[in-house]
Amino acid sequence: MAVTERGEATRPAAGAPPRSAAAVAATRMLALGRAEATLMSRNKTALYLALLMPVFMVWAMRSATAKIDIAKTGMSVNETTITGAFGFVLIFAVYQNLSGAFVARREELVLKRLRTSEASDPEILAGSALPAVGLALAQCVVLLVAGAAWLHLRIPARPDLLIAGFVLGVVLFVALAAVTATGAKTAESSQLLSMPLLLLSVAGSGMVVPLTVMPDVVGDICKLLPMTPVVELMRGGWLGTLGLAETLGYLGTALAWVVLAVFAVRRWFRWESRR
Repeated sequence: MAVTERGEATRPAAGAPPRSAAAVAATRMLALGRAEATLMSRNKTALYLALLMPVFMVWAMRSATAKIDIAKTGMSVNETTITGAFGFVLIFAVYQNLSGAFVARREELVLKRLRTSEASDPEILAGSALPAVGLALAQCVVLLVAGAAWLHLRIPARPDLLIAGFVLGVVLFVALAAVTATGAKTAESSQLLSMPLLLLSVAGSGMVVPLTVMPDVVGDICKLLPMTPVVELMRGGWLGTLGLAETLGYLGTALAWVVLAVFAVRRWFRWESRR
């Protein structure tokens, strides 16, 4: 069966060849994604926030980074700024955007109705997240093109690490958005609940201030933050600055956060309205 944009199940036409379970699940998630994209396009405030806030933060970050002595990091100001901007894209386009969207759909009983269809819980959450993930992917591609074409940065040295960092970051922050939505009663309050992680990530995940210019103890602690391995993997993937031990360490930290966040979603995510 397929799923319409309203979450209703439809049967395939008579005589149609049977499809695999993966293909059916993908069809359902794409249908949910189209419906969520329509709703996102109508919420101009959330859309502009997801599109413009990363741009504003990159500009502000470049001004702040230019005042820091980053010579010993081996990176230029442009390299630090553009690679750190990946973190802002994930925070605003994925994390903050989806935390509000999940609350709104829950309070409107959309999620409850979807659970009565054939779509599984992971399919509902993943399908609802598709527009935000697509928006984040598009912004990251723009950063890559702008960095190479206009700022004359080197081409990505390890595309595999760049892609791994993005995929892990998307899964992690979709899950963290669902966890944040669990404690929020309204879409507006979800923005307040997301602020601690946002501020902690900006201050300590190497997005603005590289970890290598921090005091050793502070840098070691900041390596354990959720955003840090994602930023470092994407930065290392572009600039080729990570050794094998560092790569494995950041991959392990990111995977640990993903497992923890997914467990929290499965254990505590609310599908019923809090009213």
